[in-house]
Amino acid sequence: MVKTMVQSFLGLEIEPQFNKPYLASSLQDFWGKRWNLMVTSILRPSVYYPVVRVFSRWIGKSWAQKFGVFATFIVSGLMHELIFYYLGRVKPTWEVMLFFVLHGVCMAVEIAVKKILKDKWQLHPVVSTPLVIGFVVATGYWLFFPQLLRCDAVDRAVKEYAAVVEFMKNVGQIMMIYLAKIGVLSL
Repeated sequence: MVKTMVQSFLGLEIEPQFNKPYLASSLQDFWGKRWNLMVTSILRPSVYYPVVRVFSRWIGKSWAQKFGVFATFIVSGLMHELIFYYLGRVKPTWEVMLFFVLHGVCMAVEIAVKKILKDKWQLHPVVSTPLVIGFVVATGYWLFFPQLLRCDAVDRAVKEYAAVVEFMKNVGQIMMIYLAKIGVLSL
């Protein structure tokens, strides 16, 4: 909705933030190609590639790639913990971090299994898609979403939107009075 509004008001093309995440057939597909594409495009060159480049010398490229995935999820988890701290000003429980660590480990395992199988065997998307989305939703409800409720993010957002609406009403009233004073509008 925001993309459509910005494009229609400003006439600018906006990069897509998501690419039909509900069609993800693997965690790698979900996190790497479908969910929050802007963050992916930031984390890949700033965390994943440098970690792979540095650690390839010591542990080999295959292990370095898995470590790069894990490191990327660690950074994302830390950033989310920081965001949640700023949203609610409550002490971290590290459940959001655990969400990302769990997904990082699972994705690294998924990549390893895919390399072992080398496309010899693959789940059909009719099976894999509900499994992936179910895993993301279940772990999200378990570890991620409770933190939004704990820091009252929803209540705070509603109050902030109400304040913006009230502010806009006041600005509108002031503009009407001003336009009436200068004779552009009659009240």
